[in-house]
This record gives sequence, C-alpha cells and structure tokens, in this order.
Amino acid sequence: MKTPSRLLACFALLIAATTACASADVQRGQYLATLGDCAACHTSRNGQPFAGGSVVPTPFGAIPAPNLTPDRETGLGQWSADDFYRAMHSGVAHDGTSLYPAFPFTSYTKVTRADTDAIYAYLRSLPAVRSADTPNTLRWPYRMRSLMGAWRTLYFDEGEYAADPKRSATWNRGAYLVQGLGHCNECHARRNSFGAMVQEPFLAGGVVPVQNWYAPDLSMGPHGGLAGWTEADVVSLLKTGRSAKGTAAGPMAEVVMRSTQHLNDDDLKAMATYLKSLPDREPQRQRESAVGARDLALRGQKVYAQQCAGCHADNGRGKGDAYPSLDGNVSVTDPTGINAIRSVLSGGFAPVTQDNPRPYSMPPFAQKLTDDDAAAVVTYIRQAWSNKATAVSPADVRAYRSAPGG
Repeated sequence: MKTPSRLLACFALLIAATTACASADVQRGQYLATLGDCAACHTSRNGQPFAGGSVVPTPFGAIPAPNLTPDRETGLGQWSADDFYRAMHSGVAHDGTSLYPAFPFTSYTKVTRADTDAIYAYLRSLPAVRSADTPNTLRWPYRMRSLMGAWRTLYFDEGEYAADPKRSATWNRGAYLVQGLGHCNECHARRNSFGAMVQEPFLAGGVVPVQNWYAPDLSMGPHGGLAGWTEADVVSLLKTGRSAKGTAAGPMAEVVMRSTQHLNDDDLKAMATYLKSLPDREPQRQRESAVGARDLALRGQKVYAQQCAGCHADNGRGKGDAYPSLDGNVSVTDPTGINAIRSVLSGGFAPVTQDNPRPYSMPPFAQKLTDDDAAAVVTYIRQAWSNKATAVSPADVRAYRSAPGG
C-alpha cells in the first residue's frame, strides 16, 4: 500500500504533467492562431488582442468581427470546445445560427479537430475582455441569415483535409496549411455575384473585394502569376516581405507582418512546395489595350525617366535589395493593372519584419502625377523590357484614385 507522501508525490506529478500538456496546447494554439492571421480581423486598432471591434468590409455591407476572449457575456466564455469546432468546421455559431462567410469557415473546415482544440485552448487562456457587439450593416436581403442555407448548399463543401497518400509529408503539410488555416484562396480567387469563391482553377487570382488590390494567381508554372519564381523566392517573400521577384504590398504586406514571418521554416517550405505543384495555366486572354496606348507608353517613358529611374534603374531591374525590379514583377504585370496603379498613387510600403526591420518604401505620387501621367507611366512599365501586359487608361487611374481602399 502506498504511503500518503507517495500518493501526494504521484498526484503532484500528475498535476505537473497535465499542466505541461495544457501549456503545450496553448503554445501550439498561439502558433496556429498566428498562422491563421486571426488577430487581423478580431483585433481593432489600439484594441485588446482578439477582443473584436473591427469590421470586415464586404460588397454587401460591413460585418463586425466578434470578441474571441473568454468573456462570458460578449466573448467565447460560454462556448465549449465542441461549439468552437462547429464554428470552424461547419460555420455554425454557439446559438445555432449560420455564420456569414466573411468568417472563412469555407477554408477552416479543413482544419483538424486537434488543431482547432489547440486554438480554442489558446483563446481560453487570454484575459477576458468585455466588448459589446456592434450590429452588421449588411444590406437587405443579405442580412437575412435564412438565405445562408441555400448559399451553403451551393457553395460550401464541409470536411477536414484528407492527406494524399501519393504525395510527400511536406507537400501534404503545405496543402493543409494553404487550403485550410492559411485560407489563401479567400483572397487569391475570383468571387461570383453571391460572394462565393470560384474554385477552378484553384488559387488563380482575383480582386480582393472592397480593398481594391489584385491578389495574384499563385501558380509557379508557365502562364501562372508566379511563373519564374522558385520555392526559395516564395519562402523569402513570406518570411521577410521581399524576394528577388517582388515585394509584398497592400493586404499581403499585413499578412506577412502579422502572420507568415512568424512561421517556422519547415511550414514555409511546405507551403512553397505545395504552390510549386499547382498546375500550369492556360495563356490569359489579354483585354484590349486602351486607345492610343502606344502614345501613352511613349509619354510614360519620359515620366519614368524623371520620376522612377533613379531608384528602379533605366533597365527596370532595380538596385540591390532596396529597390525591387519592375521587369517581370508580378505586381506590375497583373492582368488588371490595379496593383501598379495603386502603388504609383499610394506608394509602396513593404512590411516591417524581423529579417527586414527597416524596409525601403516608395513615396506616393498621387499629388504629383495627373491621371494621364500616372496611366502613362504604368502603361510604360507594364510594356517595357520583358513585360508584355496591356495598357491602362486615365479612366482606370481615376477609378482607383477615388475607390474605397484607395
């Protein structure tokens, strides 16, 4: 028979082991929440982490991101692990209502129960913050949650990620992260008129709703948005915000700053391995060039020489790590011209990362260039050197100068 002292010692060891296990779950959950970039939506400017208060803009109206701290009245305090898994996996809230797909359950459904439980454990470890809900501003009829039933039937495929036995463990890890918690397709896809992602071809690029940036096609094969990129280029961009092929800007800069720079190297390499395997794309049909595009490009060459060549060089290849190459840059040659226009008007601001703590930035030229001059220089860089993209017009510049997110 064990003595009381030995029983107490065993009990203490059991408590220590349980505490260590719980601590490990919390740490893993924190990493996974960072991977999913959860704080980007669920933390307001200057607000408490994960206490909500920010709004997610959509073409149908704004949806407030809820409080994820364990406050019993306004947060997840009354949610069980099962409730949280149902929200992530099925898009259904604690009270049984259907969640709007501004919360990307369409991707999070692929996350495993173990990973979901770890995220839940991390959120439960946060200080409880009381944060009153704010109503959404969805227009009628989109505010009617009853319509979500039909939407889910048409556009939601529920189910955890299933590993492909024909692929390596690295490839499967990358596919799991990209398709699931990383929810890359939520930006890098076109949307139909009901806000659903166009899944085929997968990760084929699209305009980010309301924010007015173009998230490029992520195929690295011929005619893909990242054609000519290596896996090392992808890892470098996700880790530092820059690579030999381009610099993260706009919404992607925030993703790098808040999320991907903090991922371990194995996960970054896995994501790059998966992206490398995306199928080649068909050549894109180019839109008709603007009337007078040749004259516009000639005018743009002069603007480039005056305003841009000092940093990006006459040959468009940039200068070292400070000033990125424009020749073959995916942000220059995207099918829409949006990113190049936005960068010229609003400037280019790379994210601050641990490996690039003092990035160089490009000043905005919105006050310096007319719509005609901005269209001219964007047209020039999209058609100079090895670039073969179509022209943009002064009307395009005007549209994005005044558009939301501009």
